[in-house]
Amino acid sequence: MTHHLRRLIIIALLLAIGAGLGWYWSQPKPVVVRLQTVERGDVQSSVANTRAGTVKACRRSRITPAIGGLITHLPAKDGATVKKGDLLLGLWNHDLVAQVELARREAEANRARATEACVVADVAKREADRMVRLRKQNIASEETTERAVGEAKAKAAACQAAKTANLVAEARIKVAGENLERTLMHAPFDGTIAEVNGELGEYVTPSPPGIATLPVVDLIDTTCLTISAPIDEVDAPAVKPGLSARISLDAFPDETFDGRVRRIAPYVLEIEKQARTVDIEADFINSADTTRLLPGYSADVEIILQTRENVLYIPTEALLESQRVLVYDPDSETLQSRPVETGLSNWKLTEVTAGLEEGEQVVLSVDRKGVEPGALATPENTAGQAG
Repeated sequence: MTHHLRRLIIIALLLAIGAGLGWYWSQPKPVVVRLQTVERGDVQSSVANTRAGTVKACRRSRITPAIGGLITHLPAKDGATVKKGDLLLGLWNHDLVAQVELARREAEANRARATEACVVADVAKREADRMVRLRKQNIASEETTERAVGEAKAKAAACQAAKTANLVAEARIKVAGENLERTLMHAPFDGTIAEVNGELGEYVTPSPPGIATLPVVDLIDTTCLTISAPIDEVDAPAVKPGLSARISLDAFPDETFDGRVRRIAPYVLEIEKQARTVDIEADFINSADTTRLLPGYSADVEIILQTRENVLYIPTEALLESQRVLVYDPDSETLQSRPVETGLSNWKLTEVTAGLEEGEQVVLSVDRKGVEPGALATPENTAGQAG
């Protein structure tokens, strides 16, 4: 073979390879898509909160003294468990203790005076009765008898006045005791102390009207927790007390908790003028779930409005505008647009009432470049299931 001929053959081969590569690169490339098989199962319609909800204690008391004073007793400690009636804080109250003692002494003196007055009244009554009998026998004069009867009535009135003064003295003891009690803060229920804002020797004052200040002791009943969350005002009419709910918390991302709607607020919040909401409260069905939770955790609530069992469904993310989906045809390896009719729907699943058959595969990655009707496609997962 001559050098010239070899050169021609090499050129021809290069041209053929170039033509082949040009043809290959000119062909449309398949897009990689994420698919989900159409299946049967349960689909629920639901609504969820628009902003993060909060885990709250059913009972929480932010305790502040009713009067100002110097802290002299502070048995309350952060995280401590207390029983109803336990002393949490005491203010300096020596003067009030003295007033209570003074009121008790005065009451004792009044009781003694009342006893004396009533004994005198009893003696005077007996003397008057004796004079009346003597007068009937014409032994005593009318003047002497009238004087004795008048004195008996006066002594009886003095006895009654002394008894009334004794009641007043007892009331003073109660008033002094109530003033003393205002310097002592007791736990209103069994609970856990979340926070103590005070130290021995500090002076505390009650909150001025209309101005919120930190409580001296923040007491929480952790045995009962609930979820408070805002839902859109548009969804509020469909929510009723007693509806089931699914509760999820950022602190436990792999778990959901069963709940039930307890209360719907009777008013609309205007925190955001263009996104007004209604607060709902949901309880945990299983009280054991709350043992791991802390008040203040952020939470989301999905309220179940209706459930349909054993129906065809697709992921809601597969549904496009105009009620259509993209279906993967394994024979032609292309994507086909398919109109569908839907039923119940939530953020995750949508019921399909017409347009799809069980076992067909719909596209989930609808936002990828090149994903459109008629496009060649290659499944991400050869089993046809969404990852």
